[in-house]
Parts: sequence; structure tokens; C-alpha cells
Amino acid sequence: MINPTDYLRIVVDPVRLAVLGAAARGEVDVEEVAAGVGVAPRRVLKEVGSLIEIGLLTPERTLDREALREVARALPQSAEMDPAIAEGPWSAEEAGVLARFFSGARLVEIPANRAKRTLVLDRLSQEFEPGLRYAEVEVNSILQVFHPDYATLRRYLVDEGFLTRADGAYWRTGGRVG
Repeated sequence: MINPTDYLRIVVDPVRLAVLGAAARGEVDVEEVAAGVGVAPRRVLKEVGSLIEIGLLTPERTLDREALREVARALPQSAEMDPAIAEGPWSAEEAGVLARFFSGARLVEIPANRAKRTLVLDRLSQEFEPGLRYAEVEVNSILQVFHPDYATLRRYLVDEGFLTRADGAYWRTGGRVG
């Protein structure tokens, strides 16, 4: 099993990260990844081999989702919200609401109450840079850091106007600017 620190050391490399992103969509196309990151296909093959060896990719060159779940389970559980979550344009009352739904940097529950859910979505929208377009896999990767049900969060962000989606791309269209 890979511990969270080792996982971060692995994914900090842009080629490995591109391989993992491609593997999240299906079998890794070495030529496509190489062209996308501007490296030789041989370098991508080397990274694919090492990711298979350490268990993040299957022999079929797809993402081993269970290995990622194991990394997530190994993350330390914190009873208090990470102070970075409350950084930004939040009032003390809003920071208190956020603290009820975050443990460390993880969203422990998607609020059922619409006003509280909207506040949580506003906070999550801060993870997206205004003016940048994101592929769905990138949106999913960002949201997975906070909660395993990234698809629901993505849908809520679009439904509530924090993100807009067209032609397979997402971009931030709402949320506070801090």
C-alpha cells in the first residue's frame, strides 16, 4: 500500500499526473499523453511501468481505483477543520458553518440544507481559477480531494451556478472573489 506522503511525491511529477489522469478515463494512450505533456513516448512508457509496479495502475494501463481509496483511508483524520478552508471572504458565522461540515480538509457531509450547501459549494468553487477551463476529469480530481462523491458535488456546482459546462469543459462562473 502507498502511504499519502509517497502518493504526493509520485503525483507531483507532471508526466505521472498526466498518466494518472488519462488512466482515470480508461486505458492510457502513451502517444496521446506524450503529445499532451510534450515529452517522448519512451518517458511516458517508463512512468506507466513504474505506476503499474507500485500499484496505482493495473496491467491494462487503467487506474486502480481501490489503490486510491486505500491512500484516502490512510489519510489522518482530523476532528477540526483545516484553517485554510476558512481562509477567504467568509464571515465568522460562515466559517462556523464550514467548520461543521469539514474535518481537516475533507468535506465529511454534503449539507441537506440548501443555504448551508450553497455556502459549502461557494467554498469549493474557490478551488477553480476564474477564466480557466477544466476538463471533467480535472474537475473530478479537484473535488475528490474533498469528498468521494465528486459527481454529486460537480452537479451541484453546475446547478447552483458556480461552474458552467459546455462542450465537455467546465469553468468557474460563480462564487465570491476573495
